[in-house]
Amino acid sequence: MKLSEIKKHLNQLETIEFMLPNGALVPRHFHVTEVGKVSKTFFDCGGTLRQESVVNFQLWEADDYDHRIHPEKLLSIINLSEEKLGLRDMEIEVEYQSDTIGKYNLEFNDGSFILQSTKTACLAMDNCGIPSLKPKLKLSEIQSQASNCCTPESGCC
Repeated sequence: MKLSEIKKHLNQLETIEFMLPNGALVPRHFHVTEVGKVSKTFFDCGGTLRQESVVNFQLWEADDYDHRIHPEKLLSIINLSEEKLGLRDMEIEVEYQSDTIGKYNLEFNDGSFILQSTKTACLAMDNCGIPSLKPKLKLSEIQSQASNCCTPESGCC
């Protein structure tokens, strides 16, 4: 989800709800402790220089169970961050504490912001020696295909 999309959704909500990948909700007393720009410059394993930038939201919860952040408050934090940090309409990455700090992509569905699990990946598969995945075929299918295309009457032999 991009920054413009979350702003559009926040303008239509009365409350904010974040759902974890396992379906559990982030407790309603969460705080948004950071809205920022995270830039990363790196070499991939194939030797290509790459740059990535995302808008980062950090969610945090404390023992202040009566705390609630409202959509208009989060919008004001986003607007201030856009102005002061010069944020563009970039993808949003959400950080939330689990066993360690988890990083999530963000989607919206049925009035809830959904935290989507992220995974690492090789960005240079063609340069790094990782074999491409070969499709798995059943031997019976191969034999069936061979028997259909090469019969004594077909002239292929």
